[in-house]
Amino acid sequence: MAKEMAGTETAENALEGLSGPERAAIFMMSLGEKNAAEVLKHMAPKEVQKVGTVMSTLNNVSNEKVESVVSQFVETANAQSGVGVDSDEYIKNMLNSALGEDKAGGVIDRILVGKNSKGLESLKWMDPRSVAEVVKNEHPQIIAIVLSYLESDHAAEILHHLPERARSDVLMRIATLDGVPPAALQELNDVLENQFSGNNSVQNSGVGGVKTAADILNFMDGASEAAITEAITETDEELAEAIQGQMFVFENLLEVDDKGMQTILRDVQSDQLILALKGADDTMKEKIFGNMSSRAADMMREDLEAKGPVKLKEVEDAQMEILAVAKRLADSGEISLGGKGDEEYV
Repeated sequence: MAKEMAGTETAENALEGLSGPERAAIFMMSLGEKNAAEVLKHMAPKEVQKVGTVMSTLNNVSNEKVESVVSQFVETANAQSGVGVDSDEYIKNMLNSALGEDKAGGVIDRILVGKNSKGLESLKWMDPRSVAEVVKNEHPQIIAIVLSYLESDHAAEILHHLPERARSDVLMRIATLDGVPPAALQELNDVLENQFSGNNSVQNSGVGGVKTAADILNFMDGASEAAITEAITETDEELAEAIQGQMFVFENLLEVDDKGMQTILRDVQSDQLILALKGADDTMKEKIFGNMSSRAADMMREDLEAKGPVKLKEVEDAQMEILAVAKRLADSGEISLGGKGDEEYV
């Protein structure tokens, strides 16, 4: 019973200490500007001022708090739904409209499905440390399947709570996991289902792969990421390179805001940048030129045109050096990498 209630307890803990206006502010910011504006139209001026003030002071809002606030809203909506109103369908449509289908999918699963889920699904609602306790004595391949099934940020936290010696092995298995036969996944689900005394059916067997491993590693802190990558490189250098390649590439710099790009450019040598841009498309070039002074941009264009053919390896090395600068600045909190697994704030 205690394990079955783990998700609920986590949600309650995430809401502790949050005032009504703070919960409202978190919920409003999760809706996006357009949808939040529509809600604000129906609020009294004093309420708008109160919620707006709190919104302006919010920072470091965790995913758990956002999901808990939205979950509480769902419960309230369910309790107040009129006869004939399918509140679950309403919530799905609202969240899809507010967040987009990609972002809303995980939230919908956790809110509308999570509370009644068992087996593998129940792990989505458990505290990362608790999941680590459940799986730590299992075979690394089993752990890899479990983590592949979960959201990347959740899986990264679980991986962090596993013994250090097991982390690289598990991540390598995730990267080389080419799907799981439905029967095997169902068997694993049945084992967990019996452990939690529940009943659930698993349909999706498309878990694992290099991208999944990269997504999980993106959410690890810099030191853990480096240690795991080093361990994987010692065992399988090609696999390590494949994972790194999926984590953050030069084109992802397009997602960095202008202020962040200007910070990066201050730490990059001109000759290094010229080499990197030899392999960049026009969109990336204009992104970079747009964050320079007009004079500096014109000079860079002239230097780029005057630069003769260069080896692809030199271009890739220059781009990797610039990415290393960006990663260092992101780790120190000076910039945010939109394409990296940064923690999202609302």
